Amino acid sequence: MASSGPDPPCSCDCFVSVPPASAIPAVIFAKNSDRPRDEVQEVVFIPAGTHIPGSQLQCTYIEVEQVSKTHAVILSRPSWLWGAEMGANEHGVCIGNEAVWTKEPVGEGEALLGMDLLRLALERSSSAQEAVHVITGLLERYGQGGRCREDPTPFCYHNTFLLADRTEAWVLETAGRLWAAQRIQEGARNISNQLSIGTDISAEHPELRTHARAQGWWGGQSTFDFAQVFSLTQQPVRMEAAKARVRAGQELLQQQQGDITAEVMMGILRNKESGICMDSGGFRTTASMVSILPRDPTQPCVHFLTATPDPSRSVFKPFIFGVGAAQAPQVLSPTFGAQDPARTLPRFHTQVDRRHTLYRGHQVALGLMESEQGRGQQLQQKQRDLEQEGLEAARRLLAGEWTPPPQELGGLFQAFVERESQVYA
Repeated sequence: MASSGPDPPCSCDCFVSVPPASAIPAVIFAKNSDRPRDEVQEVVFIPAGTHIPGSQLQCTYIEVEQVSKTHAVILSRPSWLWGAEMGANEHGVCIGNEAVWTKEPVGEGEALLGMDLLRLALERSSSAQEAVHVITGLLERYGQGGRCREDPTPFCYHNTFLLADRTEAWVLETAGRLWAAQRIQEGARNISNQLSIGTDISAEHPELRTHARAQGWWGGQSTFDFAQVFSLTQQPVRMEAAKARVRAGQELLQQQQGDITAEVMMGILRNKESGICMDSGGFRTTASMVSILPRDPTQPCVHFLTATPDPSRSVFKPFIFGVGAAQAPQVLSPTFGAQDPARTLPRFHTQVDRRHTLYRGHQVALGLMESEQGRGQQLQQKQRDLEQEGLEAARRLLAGEWTPPPQELGGLFQAFVERESQVYA
C-alpha cells in the first residue's frame, strides 16, 4: 500500500436518500470532501460539447479516448487536478467518491484517479446505472492509480462511489480493476472509507469470484460477501476510524427516515461530533455538496455547493442547469499552464497559490469567527440568512410557486456567490 504517514487525507462521507426516506418525492444526495487542510477546491461549470471521434482527452495523468458528445457538468474539485471529488450533470446524475484500500495492491503507477473516473462518468452518462457501466469500462481499459494529493511523496488509493439520479442510487466499490455494485431503489444509504457491499450484490466484475478463489480469500462454498472477502485484515488507521463515522451517519439518517430534506442533509454534513464534518490533524472538510433530484422530470434538479472549507461555517449556494448557466469566476482558481507543479516532472516539487477569490474572502471570515466572537457571530448569521434564501428559492421553485425565466435560473449560483463575496468584503 502506498501511503505517506500516519495521518493521510483519506476520509470522506457520502449520503443518499431515496423515497420514501425523503420528505419529498425526490432523491437527495450529499457529500463532504475531506482533503489536505490547505488544499483549495474550486467549483467548475463545463458546458456540453461535441468532439472529434477518436480524439484524445488529457485527464490528470494519462490520456483516454474521447467520446463524440459530453454532457454539461458542475464539479467540485481539488484545483490541481482534472477530475472531481463530487459533481452533477445536466441529466440529474450525481456522483461522489471515497478512498479505500483492499487486499488488491495499490500501485503507484499513473493511471486514472478515482476523481477522473467520476468526472468522465458525469460527462458520459444520463443515469446512475449508465455511470456505473462507464466507470467499470474505463477501469477495465485504463486502470486506476497515481498520486492522489499535491505532494511529492506518493499517496495512492482505490475508490468507492455513490451514484444517484432522479429514480435510484448505486454504490460501486472497486479493488484495482475488480468491482461490485449494489442498487438502491428505496431508503437511505451512506458510504465512507470502507467496503460496505456484503452479499447483496446487484452487478459485479465477471472475474471477481474466480480471482478471490485463486488468491485463497474465498473458498467458494460459503456465501460470497464482497466486503468480507476483499477488506484488509489490518486496515489503515483512517479506515479503521471511519467505521465510527459510518455508524454515526447511519444513525443520523435513521433518525430522519421519511423526513430527509436538503436542509437535513446539510445538518448531517455539518455534524462535528461524529467526525463527519472533519477538522483533524492535517486535513479537514474542504468542500461540500447537497443535491435535490426530483422524481418529476419536468422539475429542475437543484445542486447546492459551498466552494469553501468547513460546511458548519460555509454557505450552500444553489446551482441549476439552464440557459444562463456559466462559470462563476470567483470560485475558479488561477491556472499555471505548463509550469503547473502537477504537470512538470518530477511532479509537486514546488508549490503555487491556488486560492480563488471566494476562498480568500472566506479565509478572512474564518479568522474573524475565531478571533472576534461578536463579529464572527454576525458573519455566521449572514451566512445562514443567505443560505436560507437559497433553500427557500428551491422550495418555491419545486412547489411551482416561482417560475423565473431560464436565464435567471442558470445565473442563480453566480448571484449567490456574488452576494456571499459581499458578506466577506
